[in-house]
Parts: sequence; C-alpha cells; structure tokens
Amino acid sequence: MRWRDPRVPLTAAVVLGVVGLVAALLSGASAVIVGAVAGVIAAAVAAVSLFAAAVRLADRRKALAWRWLAGGSITWLVGVGVRPLADGTPFAVTFADLVLLVGTAMLAVGTGLSATRPAHGQALLRDLADAYVCAASIFVIGWVLVLGPAYHEAGDAGIFAITLASPLLCLIFTCAAGPAVLPVQRSAWPVGLAALAVLAAVTTAETVTALARMTGDTPRLTGVWLAPAAFLALAAVPWSDRTARALDPEDDRPSVSQTTSAIIAAMPLILVVVATAVVLFRVLGGKLEGPAPVLAVVSASIVGILVVRLFVVLMETGRMRRLVDLGERQLQDLAESTGDVVLLCDYDGVVREIGEGVESTYGYHPDELLGRAIFDYIHPEDLPGIQAALREMSNDGEPVEGPGTCMIACRVRASDGTWRPTESVATRHMRGEDLLLVTTRDVSDQEALRNQVAHLTFHDGVTGLPNRAYFEERTREVLARPGASSAAVVFLDLDGFTAVNDSVGHASGDYLLGQAARRLRAAVRADDTLARWGGDEFAVLLEAAADAQTAVDLAERLVRAVSSEPFRVADRDIALTASVGVAFADDDVSSADLIRNADVAMARAKDLGGPRVEVFAAHMHADVVRRLELAADLQRALLENQFAIEYQPVVDLATSRVTAVEALVRWWRGSAFVPPEQFLGPAEDTGLIVPLSEWILREACQEVAAWRASSWDIGLSLNLSTRQIMAPRFVETVESALAESGLPPSALTLEVIEEMLVEDAEETITRLSELRRLGVRLAIDDFGTGYASLAFLRQLPVDMIKIDPSFVSGLGSDETLTLLTRTIVRLGHDLGLIVVAEGIERPEQLELLREMGCTRGQGFLVARPMAARGVDSLMRTSLSSMSSGV
Repeated sequence: MRWRDPRVPLTAAVVLGVVGLVAALLSGASAVIVGAVAGVIAAAVAAVSLFAAAVRLADRRKALAWRWLAGGSITWLVGVGVRPLADGTPFAVTFADLVLLVGTAMLAVGTGLSATRPAHGQALLRDLADAYVCAASIFVIGWVLVLGPAYHEAGDAGIFAITLASPLLCLIFTCAAGPAVLPVQRSAWPVGLAALAVLAAVTTAETVTALARMTGDTPRLTGVWLAPAAFLALAAVPWSDRTARALDPEDDRPSVSQTTSAIIAAMPLILVVVATAVVLFRVLGGKLEGPAPVLAVVSASIVGILVVRLFVVLMETGRMRRLVDLGERQLQDLAESTGDVVLLCDYDGVVREIGEGVESTYGYHPDELLGRAIFDYIHPEDLPGIQAALREMSNDGEPVEGPGTCMIACRVRASDGTWRPTESVATRHMRGEDLLLVTTRDVSDQEALRNQVAHLTFHDGVTGLPNRAYFEERTREVLARPGASSAAVVFLDLDGFTAVNDSVGHASGDYLLGQAARRLRAAVRADDTLARWGGDEFAVLLEAAADAQTAVDLAERLVRAVSSEPFRVADRDIALTASVGVAFADDDVSSADLIRNADVAMARAKDLGGPRVEVFAAHMHADVVRRLELAADLQRALLENQFAIEYQPVVDLATSRVTAVEALVRWWRGSAFVPPEQFLGPAEDTGLIVPLSEWILREACQEVAAWRASSWDIGLSLNLSTRQIMAPRFVETVESALAESGLPPSALTLEVIEEMLVEDAEETITRLSELRRLGVRLAIDDFGTGYASLAFLRQLPVDMIKIDPSFVSGLGSDETLTLLTRTIVRLGHDLGLIVVAEGIERPEQLELLREMGCTRGQGFLVARPMAARGVDSLMRTSLSSMSSGV
C-alpha cells in the first residue's frame, strides 16, 4: 500500500489553526493564551490526521490504536482550550485539568495499543516494574533538582501535593506506555514512538504549569510550546514513508540497531544510576532540600523493586540454565541414540567431554580420549582443511561473536586401525566461546552405498565390466587429451548368441556373457578399457595404440579368445565366434563418430559372414547411409505403389507345358530400375519385407486365379523370407489371400531356402507344417547348398526340391557338379518329390536334365521373367522352339 499525503481534512485543520494562531498573536494575547491556542491547533491537526489515516488502514488493531490517539488528542485539546477560563477559579485542580488528564490517559492507551505484541503474564509484570522504576527515578531527579526547592518555597504540603498530582499522573501514564513501544517492535515504532513523545511533552508542560501555579509566575515559553510541537509531529508520522514500510508485511528491514535496542532495554537501570548520582551529588554538596522521608520512601521502593527484579532474573536465569543443561543432555542422548558421537573440545582440538557412543562406534573408551587432541585421530590428508576451518571459526585464535557452525567431512581412525569416513558439525558452545560442540556421525555404510550406486551406474550388472555410459565418457576424456590420434576403438559382436538365449534361456545366456567377458578381459592390455556395450556386443578403447597393427592384433586376439574353445553352459558345450570392427581416431573425429565407425566396421564384418576383423573405411559409413536412405525409399515406395510383379515360368521338361509361374518383385524408382539384390536385403533388415511380401502374395494369387478361371491349369510359386515366416499372423495371411482370390491351396507353392531350416528350425518347421495342413505345397529352394541335412525332409512334408543354379551351371563341363545334380534328381524321385532345375541357360544343360529324368525346369533358356500379359503367349509355345533359341 502506497501512502499519500492527507488532503481536505488535514489541510483544512492546518489552515484554520494557523488563522487562529495568527489572530491570537495579533490580538496581543499572553504567552499562556497563545500556547493554549497553539496546543489546541496542534492537537486538532493530530486528531484529524490520525482519524483520516485510521480509515485507510487495513490492520484493525493499528486502526483502533490510532483512533484512541485521535480521541485522546481531541479530549486533551478540550482541556487545554478551557484551562485559561478555569485558571481564574480558586480551586487548585480545575475541571479543565481533569479533562486534560482523561485525554492524557487516552493517549497512553493508544500508545500501548500501537505495540505489535502486547505484553502478557510475567512480561506485563516486568513492564509495570520497569515503568515504576523509571517514574520513580525521574521523580527523584525532579525532586532533587526542582520539586524539593519548590516545596520548600510553597510551605503548604496539601496544596503542593494537589497541584503536583496532574504532572505525576501524566508521568505515570508516560512511563506505563513506554515499555510497550520502546522495545524492538517494528510496526510500533513510527506512530507509537511519536505518541510517547507527545506524552513526555504533555508531562513536561504539566510540570511547568504546576510549578508556575505554585509560584504565581507565568509559565515559560518552552513549556508552553513543547506539547504543540509534539502533536504536530504525531500528525505527520502516519503519512511518512517509514510508517508505510513498517505496516508493509513484506518489508523485513530492522527498525533499530542492536546497540539502540540494548540501550532501550537498559533504560530503567540508566535512570536509576542517574538518580543515584544526582542524590549523591546534592548530599555531598550539602544542597539537598525538602523533607528526606519523600526521597527515602521513593528510593526504598526503587531498591525494593530492583531487588525483586534481580531475584526474578536470577530465578529465570537458573531456570534457563537448567533448561539449557536439560536440552544439552537430551541433544546428546538423541545424537547418541542415532549413532552419533557428541564431544566438547577447544579450538586446539583438545577433547574436554565426550559421549559414551564413541566406544560403540569407534571402539575407544571415553577416558582414553579426554585431554587428547582430536587431530591425532584424523587422516593426515584431511587434517589441514579441518585446522583451517577451526581457525576461521576462532578468527585465528580470537573467538568471534555470534553463532557459528562448520560442516566437516573427514576420515577418523577407529581403534582397530581402519579409517572411517565421517560427517561432523562443529558449533560454538554457549557455555564459553573457547569451546566447540562437535557431533560426529560414521557414514561408512552411506559411503559404501554411494560407491555401490556409482559402480552400478557405470558398470554392467551381468559381466561386471564398465557399461556403455562409462565407455562413452571415457572415450570423450581420452580424445580430449593431446595426442589422442593414437587412440582406437574395437567393437565385438558374438555371432549366433541369439540362438543361445532361445535354446538355453536368458539366465544361461547371461552366464555365457560372463564367461565371454572374462576371456576378453584376459586378452586386452591392462591400460585398455573393456566394456559391455549392450546385448552380446563388447567394446574396447585403446587409449594409446603404438600403431594400427597393434589394434588389429588385439582384435584378432579377441576373435581367438571367443572361438578358441566352446563355452560350457547348461551342461552343454556351445561354440561361438565373433565379428570385430576396428576404428582409429583422427584429429577431427569426435568420440561419438569414433564409436559409430567401429560399430559400422563390426556390422560389415558380420554381414560378410564372420568371424573376421574389419577396419573402418569411409565407404562403410556411406554404405550404411545408403541403406538407411534405401529403407526410407522402400517405405515410400510401398505407399506410392512403385512395385510391380513379373512372372518366370516353370515348364514340364517332357511336354514343354508351363506348369507354374514364380512371382518376382520388381521396383521402378521413378524411371530407374532397382535390382532385387539391392533392396531385398534392406527390406529384410528393416522388416518392410513383411508388408511387401503380403502385397506380392495377394496380387499374384489374384492374377493366377484369373488364369485358372480361363481353363489354364497353372500353379504359383512364391519365395518366403525369415521375417515373413516369423510374422505373428503369417498363416492367417496366407489363408486370407487364398480365400479372397479363390485360388486353390494346392495351386500355391511356398519356397524356403535350406538356411532357414537351420536357424530357428523348430519354429520354422511348426509354421510350415501349419501351411501344409492348409493344403499349400512346400518347396526347398537352392537345394544342395549344404545347410540342411536330409533329416529335414523327414521332419517336414516337402512336395518339391529346386536344384541350386550353381549345380545346373556346371552340367556338361564339370563332372562333379553333373554327378551331384544326377544324385539330387535320383534322390527326389526316390522320395516321391517333384524336382525343379533352376538356372537353365544353355541347350546342353536342358538335354542333360531331360536325360537325368528331371521333370521341371526354369531359366533364361526357358523364359525370362515377364509381365502378366506375356505369360499367355508363352504358354502356347512349344518347348522345341524355345530350345532352338527362339
């Protein structure tokens, strides 16, 4: 809230007051009349100002206090206003004096209400005692200096007492209100202190007036004008910035300094000392006048009050000391119950007291440590820091004022000689500035837990090796050093590890990883960093390879370490190999790029069949980027229907009749043709082969079903990929495509290569058996390449085998291949299987296959892959015309 200057009410009061004061001066009135007019004006201005400010005040208690002050000002001005008229009466105390006293009492009430925290209980009694001591001390000083001589001149004790009653009551009101506002109560200071000044001014003015009445003199000018000046100050204070800050709850600036606060608290004793000094000075000078009993009674009462106060203070001090001792014992018991050790020592570290907990925590008996320096038990590396902290607390040997706390972390020697990490808090003790209260806690368990958490954060839980986060951070640190170009990163992947988890379970797989980690750790150098990157991948950081050959040699050692002997897992031997990639640091290569390069090289080694070591070259990263771009283009091609299907006929070699077609996918990226070998691999890797194969299946089934509807007895062959077979709803997809197209299941032949029967054999055979139960025919493509044994022909009901083109290409020129081809044909006949020869490109191959008894064939000599519209004419062409080269 921003305070503004009063406007209409306060301005009007000031103007009217000034006019009245000028009129009194111009009329030649006496100083008493002029002073009365000034007092009335000032009190009126104060009353208007306080009422106006109270209306705008949100704090109800402060508003009530200001209204009391305004009401007291009005009552006081009424008394002052009628006093000149009442002074002519023969009474020592007039009606005007009573009204003035009532106004003064109201001012005292308003002053007391302006305090933020009113006193209660013992605090109220203490304030009343201080008020009495102040009032009595001021009375003694006034008696010795002024009132005693005046009493001696007056002669009439009754008149003197009645005349002096008004200023004495004002003095009592002033001293009673003083303790409420003089202590450091922030919001009471601006207005409350001004109101207290008004009470003091009124008391002084009343004393001057009473002395003038007793002597018959005219009051002095200073006494006449003191009260009006105080009232004007009270009128201005509610509108000051200091009052606005005091009433602002967000303003936390202190109102007075500590020195001022101490002086205010000691004011009763200061007045007592002054009064005692004045009395002694008068007594020693022989100038003390007036009746001694008055001084004796008042002085005795002051001494009595002070004795009572001293007794109460001593009792409170004793009670506080007992509470402090009790608090110390409770604090020590609480600390020791939590396992902390509590001790008292000086700034030289000498132990003065120590709790019993030191024996259970560190193994020392408390008597062993008393009188000895704690520095003897602190680790030498931690000692300088602790000594410097204690010197700072003691200000180089001189204890400093105010509270002080120091946090200390160090290692403490236990009785068994071990160093225990501890956390301590040293605080200045309240018994004396030369003592420290130290609370020490053994944090060995917490330190061990922190170390364990840090270890788990940067280490792998399965192998115990550093993990990926640690390896990346370590690589950044190494490359940031000068001469980092000699560093290298080696990436290793365990070939075939996925089959381990599938066959013996993940727990056994983790056990195998632990064995592999031990072998790899034995193969690397002591200053190299070996980490588990994730899954079955490991990484090695060579911080300083002497040359490129050093890193390559290490990579080859890692390959041998993995494949040297089988791993013993779940009571079986499992043989694994490793694919390794190596990348070397360069001046402009970052840690992330260096790690990525090693990973790319490792992927290259794995793509080449492993186990082998590949060194990163720039073209590898380019190949990876191209594969990623190709994968993105594949996804876009699926959405934009950029794929087409071509059909390669399969003919009966005996009758030249087309018996089936094999559906082959083609990709036209714009006007450019993309060979299948370039995009089928990325499609398999990214999983896009699944939706692509589903599209081929549905389109080809629709086309072949349409041909069969035209009385052409023709079948359809499709190649299956591993991802397609393992797709969650693969069998349902085939069944749905057959149902939608109307193609009989027996007209569909699905081809798998032998390698697919080896990897994940059980799951693959299960899926293919489900297809066989639908009536779909199965064929083994590229038969004879050696991946599968003949046992698979017994486990899986196969209808057809297709001889790999590598065998057909050697017919007539390679006796071994010719013999193997003849054997495969005979085997197929013996098993009752249809045998299809692939890759027929020369007439002599065709003649030999006929002579061997091979029933069907396909190849460029028979027909090249063609669009659907070319299949119709080919079906009417005789085999003899094709064999002649047409």
